[in-house]
Amino acid sequence: MKNNLIQRSITGIIFVACLVGCILTGPIPFTILFALITAMSIYEFGTIVNRTGHVQMNRNISALAGVFLFLCFGYIGVAPGSNEIFIPYLLLIIYLLISELYKKQPNPVNNWAYSMMSQIYIALSFSLLNVLAYHSDATTSVSQYDPILPLSIFIFNWVNDTGAYCTGMLFGKHRLFERISPKKSWEGSIGGAVFSMIAAYVLSLYFPFLSTMQWLGLGLVVVVFGTWGDLTESLLKRTLGIKDSGNILPGHGGMLDRFDSSILAIPAAVCYLYFISLI
Repeated sequence: MKNNLIQRSITGIIFVACLVGCILTGPIPFTILFALITAMSIYEFGTIVNRTGHVQMNRNISALAGVFLFLCFGYIGVAPGSNEIFIPYLLLIIYLLISELYKKQPNPVNNWAYSMMSQIYIALSFSLLNVLAYHSDATTSVSQYDPILPLSIFIFNWVNDTGAYCTGMLFGKHRLFERISPKKSWEGSIGGAVFSMIAAYVLSLYFPFLSTMQWLGLGLVVVVFGTWGDLTESLLKRTLGIKDSGNILPGHGGMLDRFDSSILAIPAAVCYLYFISLI
C-alpha cells in the first residue's frame, strides 16, 4: 500500500510537471506533447476495444489521423483560413472507410464505428485545445499563443479531483452515480466544485482578460463536464469489462484514465467561451 502511494505520487508529480512545463514553455512543446498524447490515447483506445473480439480497429491509421487533426487545428490557429491543411486528415478518414471493403473482417461496421469514435471522442477534444491556446488580434490578424486557458482546464480538473477525493473521504454518504462509479459521492462532487471555484477566483486576480464571473463560470463548466467525462470513461470500461484503460502511467492507469475528465471538459469550455463572447 505504501509503495503504491509513493509510486502514484512520483508519477503524478512528473506527469503534472511535464504537462505544465510544456504548456507554459511555448507552442512547439505544447504541440509536440499533445500530438503525442492524442496518438497514445487513440492507440490505447484501439487496444482496449480490440480485446473484445468483435472489433479490429486500425489503431495505427486512427492514431495518425488523430495527430493530423490536432496539427490541423494548431496550424489554423497560427494561420487562420488555411483550410487546405485538413486534406491529409480527410484522406486518412477516407482510407479508414474504404479499407474495410478489402480486409474481409467479420464486423466492419464495428471497426468503422470505433475508428470514428476515436476521432470524435479523443482527437477532436484534444485538437480543441488549440482553439483555447491561439488568439487572433482583430487589428493585425496576427495569432498569438497564450497558455493560460488550456492550462486552466487542467488546473480546474486537478483541483476538482483532489477536492472531491478529500471531501468525499470525510463526508461522502450519498452516491452520485452508483451504477457506474460506486465511490463517487454528491458531497465529494460539491466539495470539488467549491475548491475549483476558489481556484477560478484566484486565476481571475492574476489573469483579468476574463471577468471574475466569467472565470467562475468556466470553472463550473469544467467541473460539471469533467465529472461527466470521468463517468463516461467509467461506463466505457465497465462495458468492456476492464479496470484500467492501460498501465503506461505507474499507479495511475492509462492515458484515458488520466485525461477522461478533460476529454469532455475541453469542448464544453470552448462552447462556453464562444457563448460568453456573444453576450
